[in-house]
Amino acid sequence: MNQIQWMFSIIPDAILNWVYWFIIALGITGMFAGWFGKFIPMYGRYIGFIKPVGIALVILGVWLRGGYDVEMSWRNKVKEAEAKVAVAEAKSQETNVVIKKVYVDRVKKVKELQIVYKDRIKEIEKRIDAECTVAPEAISILNDAAKLRKGTVTIGPLEPVLPGDKK
Repeated sequence: MNQIQWMFSIIPDAILNWVYWFIIALGITGMFAGWFGKFIPMYGRYIGFIKPVGIALVILGVWLRGGYDVEMSWRNKVKEAEAKVAVAEAKSQETNVVIKKVYVDRVKKVKELQIVYKDRIKEIEKRIDAECTVAPEAISILNDAAKLRKGTVTIGPLEPVLPGDKK
């Protein structure tokens, strides 16, 4: 059955539409010819063949036309879904750009904080003596660097608040 559907999919839709309507019209013509053909002398002997063939053609044409309408409705639904997906993908791209910018800004601010803390440790480094005792200032700097505080890395109009910074 899939092979038949595949072969029908090769034929353009407009041609299939015309063929289905032609089959229906031919069947209706055959049915009427079967009913009224008994009044025509030479034609009357073919009524037993024409009438059932006309009915069968009408049934076949309506069935094919119904399948055609169902196929077209599904194609329209697919087009609508593809349009919705295209809109969603466009919004997703915009959001991804914003997220990437936010991520880059956060990474940049974290790197800046790392540099600031490294510089502050280098300043305190001179106070560490030969016995490897660490000055309390160095411990507080390391503790400040390890703490995740709100406002330390922010996005938007707020700037990072570093320990020891004054506003």
